[in-house]
Amino acid sequence: MRRKLYLSLASLVVASLALSGCGGVKDDTAGKDKQVFNMIDTSEPPQLNSAKTTDASSNVILNNTMEGLYRLDKNNQPIPAISKDVKVSDDKKTYTFTLRDAKWSDGKPVTAKDFEFAWKTALDPKTKAEYSYVLYPIKGAKAYNSKKGKADAVGVKAVDDKTLEVKLQDPIPYFLDLTAFTVYKPIREDIYKKYGKAYATEPDKMVYNGPFVLSKWQHQKSYDYKKNESYWDKKSVKLKGIHADIVKDQGTANNLYNTGKTDFAQLGDEFVDKYKGKPDVMPFREASTFYLQFNTKDKFFKNVKIRKAISMAVDRNILTDKIQKNGSKPAGALVPPVIQVNGDKSFRSLTKEYVKYDKAGAKKLLKEGMKEEGIKKIPSIEMLGYDTSGAKKDQEYLKEQLNTVLGIDVDLRPMPFDQKLDLENAGKFQISYAGWGADYNDPMTFLDLWVTGNPMNRGDWSNEKFDKLIEKSKANPDFKKRTEDLKKAEAVMMEDAAIAPLMYRTRLYLKRTNVKGFATHPFGSDFTFKWITMEDK
Repeated sequence: MRRKLYLSLASLVVASLALSGCGGVKDDTAGKDKQVFNMIDTSEPPQLNSAKTTDASSNVILNNTMEGLYRLDKNNQPIPAISKDVKVSDDKKTYTFTLRDAKWSDGKPVTAKDFEFAWKTALDPKTKAEYSYVLYPIKGAKAYNSKKGKADAVGVKAVDDKTLEVKLQDPIPYFLDLTAFTVYKPIREDIYKKYGKAYATEPDKMVYNGPFVLSKWQHQKSYDYKKNESYWDKKSVKLKGIHADIVKDQGTANNLYNTGKTDFAQLGDEFVDKYKGKPDVMPFREASTFYLQFNTKDKFFKNVKIRKAISMAVDRNILTDKIQKNGSKPAGALVPPVIQVNGDKSFRSLTKEYVKYDKAGAKKLLKEGMKEEGIKKIPSIEMLGYDTSGAKKDQEYLKEQLNTVLGIDVDLRPMPFDQKLDLENAGKFQISYAGWGADYNDPMTFLDLWVTGNPMNRGDWSNEKFDKLIEKSKANPDFKKRTEDLKKAEAVMMEDAAIAPLMYRTRLYLKRTNVKGFATHPFGSDFTFKWITMEDK
């Protein structure tokens, strides 16, 4: 998942609005009932169309207002949700799901057709869904999405209202995990077509089948959930509502927490020492890797030695231990330690870290790479970045390192995430400070991003050997051999310096000790609110 975790720094006006307007829930969830959870989000959700969304904030909302066939439990294992049962064929290529009696928020039943419509909508080339490739394990999905096949040939079929049949191209060990992910959630065809391009842009332009409904959305300011009384498992939902203020400045968020106006907020880097050892500090160990993304079409960054030089010029220990100070670890590869392979072993434990700080080596490679490209003078470069206070510190450090070690002048361009993403999508960048969080618990959720032509591969890196290894791994029923091929694929990527890995990130949050049942997930959506209860303080 594209980690929109570093987002725009609030202006003084926004900050003052937040300070004056965060005293509690203001709409359907208003009142003094203790079963109301107040929280802070750092970003405006771009849009809530589950077939198209890619950002972390939107995914959290959709995880708590919508429900797929499965959802992740408190231990991050997939458990039945709208599906009450599944039968898997002996060859592990056909899944037959039986749906429970569940309703949408307007009282209409959730049917197998809602899943078939949603998945085929995401695969429709006209939708231009960036996450369409996550559906590629389904037979015929890739062909349809790449305009080489038809929708009718996609292996998802509503046999009847309560039966969904899914045929896979090849057996994969993580398919049930995938069914908990956002792009696999259902969409009501009548609602989708009624609102067209406006679908899911406002709370009343969509329907919900999850624990909560979105009851209010004041864009760029706040949004509210209330309990979904039509939800099939509403007895498990104790909260009456949730109020989320959008506060992009970490100092403002810290003030709101200290004054009792919110129950949950991200702990900014500058406040880590102040809260060290306190019981309301909640570490969130992510399956996320942050890195420098190179535009390989750029004259300077098309050279592998120059890319390697950039990567070797960064002392990652200073970045994590002196600047972040939140438990993040230096990264020398792409796949983070949290990710398992075949559901039982950390992928990192089976391979190695590939990149480390080497000033002399970096200088040598830069000189060689420039000579190969006929570049006589070290150029200045532009680095896209996020515009929060914490991210700016990271980027200032990267700028200083590249200048001190390699003599490169870096022009930092911090900006709101959506603007940054637009430039990356258009290929209008040289280098970008970026991050990726796992969508499911398998190395493939990181590695297949970099296949030639993947829309997430915004630097247009391409390697035929890598592509073949990934393609083979997607179809290999021998999971032991598959693991070996995934290790080889990551090694190819690191040797070619497709990216410069920087850190495996941990985030710190402040959470009231009376908030119980708060579930965090290192992959997929970050948080589940379904099981939260607010105990007496």
